[in-house]
Amino acid sequence: QVQLVESGGGLVQAGGSLRLSCAASGRTFSGYSMGWFRQAPGKERELVAAISWSGGNTVYADSVKGRFTVSRDNAKNAVYLQMNSLKPEDTAVYYCAARPGSAIGHPYEYNYRGQGTQVTVSS
Repeated sequence: QVQLVESGGGLVQAGGSLRLSCAASGRTFSGYSMGWFRQAPGKERELVAAISWSGGNTVYADSVKGRFTVSRDNAKNAVYLQMNSLKPEDTAVYYCAARPGSAIGHPYEYNYRGQGTQVTVSS
């Protein structure tokens, strides 16, 4: 089992940037694909970005392509989400999640999740 703790959320103006971090502990971090999900009030949770265990493959939601970048540092047991050109519609609680295995897989396979960090983008 892997434990995940997110940090880096906050309040930012539209057009600004934030970098979210996720620290992992527990089992071998490199054995997991990692994802960032978000959930806004009244909306379903959605996968924002995911990265394979090697870091060689990434996927992004259409709404964040070109603005967000996911990366990981297996030596530090960490995964990051760099968010640029933020929009008010990016406001949500952002969760780091893990999926056992090397491939990115499906969103429902990300069984391990942190407590989340709030991101608020003001207009």
